[in-house]
Amino acid sequence: MYVAVKGGERAILNSYRLVDAYRRGDPSVPELTLAQIREQMPLAVSRVMAEGSLYDPHLAALALKQAAGDQIEAVFLLRAYRTTLARFGYTAPLDTGAMRLRRRISSTFKDVPGGQVLGPTYDYTQRLLDFSLEAEGAAQAGIATGDADATEQVQPMPRVTDLLLADDLVEAEPIPPGDPAPTDLTREPLTFPASRAARLQNLARADEGFLLSMGYSTQRGYGNSHPFAAEIRYGTAEVELFVEELGFAVTIGEIELTECQMINDFAGNADEAPCFTRGYGLVFGYNERKAMSMALVDRAMRAGELGEAADNPANDIEFMLYHSDNVEASGFVQHLKLPHYVDFQTNLELLRRLRAQRQAAGRDEDTPAAAPSACATERSEAERQCQPQEESVA
Repeated sequence: MYVAVKGGERAILNSYRLVDAYRRGDPSVPELTLAQIREQMPLAVSRVMAEGSLYDPHLAALALKQAAGDQIEAVFLLRAYRTTLARFGYTAPLDTGAMRLRRRISSTFKDVPGGQVLGPTYDYTQRLLDFSLEAEGAAQAGIATGDADATEQVQPMPRVTDLLLADDLVEAEPIPPGDPAPTDLTREPLTFPASRAARLQNLARADEGFLLSMGYSTQRGYGNSHPFAAEIRYGTAEVELFVEELGFAVTIGEIELTECQMINDFAGNADEAPCFTRGYGLVFGYNERKAMSMALVDRAMRAGELGEAADNPANDIEFMLYHSDNVEASGFVQHLKLPHYVDFQTNLELLRRLRAQRQAAGRDEDTPAAAPSACATERSEAERQCQPQEESVA
């Protein structure tokens, strides 16, 4: 991140107090509690946890409150706190096939084993403002909490892609030889070529808006894809940690996840028969839009390895991974608010000198041909010096 230039201490301290007052708003209005944010704004909490790469609804709610609802600022706060936490170990791979599902749909088959489970979704709402919500404490559509919880599906449901795999209609994804540990992007810098595991890890905490835009571009002709949502799941999965002293894994908790399996046509090549190929998305909490966008982008970035044309923005792995992080993007954009007085004065002085040289050259049009050439050379050198200098980074 760019290092902030230290300003007047009194002005900075005053800005702290002003932002506190702005965040609090009218003191006559009851203050939001963390429980209210966590329970009544679950989608915002889910996004902050996913992009902050830390599963903790309470801390995500705290970050949202501190950031006055600015989700990217809340992500920044959560990531900064995350760096202070000790690492005890790595959990076993999650078994999303054993999730206790609250929602599970497929747009590829009408009838799937286990059935379609609509669960909580805005898909069928009319997107009309519900003014009944203005009444504090009003019952929400007459559904009690117990009734909503009863819709959770406990029995495991087979994945739709497994059904296609049984007929050899979708690409297999075997565990690589030796089952290498995936890159940990929270501890290691991103390097290229990046493995698919590293790419998925990057996308899992990437900015939702960026992924949505790039995923949309692949559907509008900038990705040569025609995707189908084979399956979207939302539910709870157990987290297990292998304990060396015990010799087996133990369950240490549960987390909410959203998983998306996209399938795309693949015409095949000299080595492989035509089949469906996959794009994959998995995020913390309930966020189908992010999981679907992630799956679309994952498949787009695989174009080169599948022998397809890779000349669209979403196919460019380095472009996608370097520009998907909202904390880095926010830092680079917002550093423009910091003082750049010296740089600007240098450019301003050079611009004045260039304009003076241009005016002098216009007055000397009748001089021998060699004179304009010398002036042009000097101007070219001055223009080269006028290029913006890179800011120092820490």
